[in-house]
Amino acid sequence: MAITEQLNKLKENWLLIVISLAVLIFLNVGSIGSIANVPSLTKGIGGEMAVSEAAYFRSSGIIPPVPVYGDFAPDVAERKITRSSSLSTEVETGQFADAESKLKSIVRATNSYLLNENVNKYDSGWKSYYSGAYQLKVDSRKYNDIITQLKNIGEVKSFNENAEDVTGSYKNLEIEINAEKQRLLRYNKMYEEATLTADKIQLSDRIFEQERTIKYLEDSLKNIDQRVDYSAIYVTLSEKQPQYANIVFVKFSELVRRLVTSINNLLKLIFAALPYAVAALVLWAAVRFFRRRGDSKKR
Repeated sequence: MAITEQLNKLKENWLLIVISLAVLIFLNVGSIGSIANVPSLTKGIGGEMAVSEAAYFRSSGIIPPVPVYGDFAPDVAERKITRSSSLSTEVETGQFADAESKLKSIVRATNSYLLNENVNKYDSGWKSYYSGAYQLKVDSRKYNDIITQLKNIGEVKSFNENAEDVTGSYKNLEIEINAEKQRLLRYNKMYEEATLTADKIQLSDRIFEQERTIKYLEDSLKNIDQRVDYSAIYVTLSEKQPQYANIVFVKFSELVRRLVTSINNLLKLIFAALPYAVAALVLWAAVRFFRRRGDSKKR
């Protein structure tokens, strides 16, 4: 009987139950939407577009797509190799100007680029000498020949060379550019099919950010091409210091300082030995006194 009464009460309050369930469903849907928080286009475009959070941030320029270096790509026959080197040479005293002229002649003859030069003069007068640092960009096909010519300018003090295989990174960039271009085509097609103004505005922003992403990737690809086509060479050209550069007369103040130091050391030695001298003198006087006394008794 009690169960029958409860069922009757539920039937009488069915409207309240339906309202409660509707409120619960609304709250759950709101919480799911706040957690996802991933922008999506309206259905008026012709279907929802599933865009992952990471892909959206990358395409919007918030997180630019940085290519991952270090992939080997062993299946590629034509390798992409970047080269750089540092060379340190030394020339005889007074020959720095001639050596620098030879270096710049090599740059001009090989159609290379002198990106930066920094020459410094050290000391003055007959003790002066020069040292210069130069940054070159050379055609990779002429790299070995240019290195040989630069080594002949003076005495090689050090030489370091670095080669990096960037084939995998290059291929990954090409794949990513193609994928981003396909995404751009889909955006353009969806823009043409869009009927709502809000959808067109949102798609226009997406297209702009997608074009910027593609431009960033294409610039990265061009940068690798430039590094492959042109090698970097860092040259340090130094002049030997004059043989008598470090020979100077002693200053009078230095002589006085050393004389005072020597006198001070002598005084310290005298005062340190004085107690021992006094003790020895007293001992000698005592021995002599007792000897004389002994001699007087014998007489």
